[in-house]
Amino acid sequence: KISPLDKDLVNEMISDTLCLFPRVTRSLADILYHKTKGNPLFLSRLIVSLSRDGLLRFSLSRRRWEWEEEKIQSMKIPDDVAELLTNSIGRLPSDVQDALCTLSCFGASIHLDIVDVLERDLDLQLQNSLEVARKEGFLEKFDRTIQFSHDRVQESAFNMLNSQDRRAKHSGYGFALCIHAMNGCDDSMLFTAVDQINRGDPTVIVNPEQRSLVAALNLQAGKKAMEMSDYLSALS
Repeated sequence: KISPLDKDLVNEMISDTLCLFPRVTRSLADILYHKTKGNPLFLSRLIVSLSRDGLLRFSLSRRRWEWEEEKIQSMKIPDDVAELLTNSIGRLPSDVQDALCTLSCFGASIHLDIVDVLERDLDLQLQNSLEVARKEGFLEKFDRTIQFSHDRVQESAFNMLNSQDRRAKHSGYGFALCIHAMNGCDDSMLFTAVDQINRGDPTVIVNPEQRSLVAALNLQAGKKAMEMSDYLSALS
């Protein structure tokens, strides 16, 4: 088994490879460390991949290596790193696993406004746990959006829930969001609330008031979608 490198060693390796001072390569090294967990084999493969894709290239005019940091930051992690992460989800603290399962119910990403509602209305402790998961490489954060570092990580977290738990969580999250969705002007919140309720457990809608609420939400979302010329969404 190959031991992972720490951040300083990763930076030293990249500095030597690119023949640049460590202070110049530090930001690139931090990104690559985060995406490879310091695994030397994964790191080497990623550097080769970046060079092949033109994100890391030698500039003849500047006579040095240069790279597109924002594009490297936003790219998906390699499949072999995703496999490493998926196999290690079960070793995370239980609260971090629970937070990843919650996030997985919303697909590949979630806006922090939704996280705020879930924390406030359902008394969930998510922010700190998601930050731990981000530091461990399971998530990426861009402005106020958190996304899984790879589709396979999201699938693995989602598969930790049985079908009954999934439906119950979808319903709970949808109803928590619906009040904010109907009273606010955030269309994305409305669409998310409707999607969660429709993916949830229909047996929890037990009284006429709830049925009316769900119908009103779907109607409102349909009208919004048509206003945005998203006819496919409106018909689904």
